[in-house]
Amino acid sequence: MLGIFGFLGSILGYVLWAAYYVFQNFGIAIIVFTIIVKAVLLPFSVKQQKSMAGSSRLAKKQKELREKYGNNRQKLQEEMNKLYEKENVKPMGGCLTSIIPMIVILGIFYAVAYPLTNTLHLSEQSVNQALTFVNSIPGYNSGTTVATYQQVTLLKVFPHVANTAEIQAIFSQAEIDKILNFASGFNLFGVVDLLVIPSSLGLFSPYILFPVFCFLSNVGSQFIMTKVNTQMQQQQGCMKVMLYALPLFSAWIAYSVPCAVAFYWIISSLLSLVQSIIIAKLFSPVKLTANAEARHVALMFENEAKVPYIYAPHEIEKTANSNANTAKKKKKK
Repeated sequence: MLGIFGFLGSILGYVLWAAYYVFQNFGIAIIVFTIIVKAVLLPFSVKQQKSMAGSSRLAKKQKELREKYGNNRQKLQEEMNKLYEKENVKPMGGCLTSIIPMIVILGIFYAVAYPLTNTLHLSEQSVNQALTFVNSIPGYNSGTTVATYQQVTLLKVFPHVANTAEIQAIFSQAEIDKILNFASGFNLFGVVDLLVIPSSLGLFSPYILFPVFCFLSNVGSQFIMTKVNTQMQQQQGCMKVMLYALPLFSAWIAYSVPCAVAFYWIISSLLSLVQSIIIAKLFSPVKLTANAEARHVALMFENEAKVPYIYAPHEIEKTANSNANTAKKKKKK
């Protein structure tokens, strides 16, 4: 499974590298890259919202059916299926559309977390050899014990080891120049170094803002999404706990990894929040209900137009007399 995400991350890495090639700044490249991916996934997000809104719109009718056929599961299922068919709602319609974006998001993470192999597309063997060499340098500390993020930390130290015989033997000069150029682009707006790991500087450094913003963006995103989505408001128990548990976990990870990864999480959360608010407003249960009723009325008028008009008895007699009078006039002529 990890191989699939790595493969997808390698494909998405071409998009990330193209954005970096244009702007020569990894932070701006992440913003542009995330916007592009969100735009590509927009149809899936719209379809997922429609499915959720459709299910929310039928919540009252579903409750009535459960109360009426609660003791007969087979009959309840039959009536539920009739309801879905009548209202043109697919209860499982949002499952696939929610799985695909999740897979892509993991692919994006692999593109950001493994910049040398997935963004620069360098040989994995060469990168691992370089990591082994750097980790063997006396006194060197990558700042993180998580192997996943050591490619990012390698970029930070690479300018200091680029001229060593070991690195020269591993990479070609063209590859070394490419890595050096890439490593120089992690300075965001001339203020923030995205290669820094917040935990290496302690709780009182300005870089502590990355895990803080990571927590706030995730909590704010989930909180507002719950407010604008009526179906999510019905979630109870452990789902409510996840509102804070997952953001806390992401903040802890953001404290332990290079800021480049945390920066991606923050940007992704904020863009997802804006997108969710817009989609929820455009495809809310109220609007979908109004559209469904409008279609129902239009269909009724269309069906009525197809049915031949049945004349009442007095109308038939009146029409016959009119035809008879017309015939008499023609004879006199």
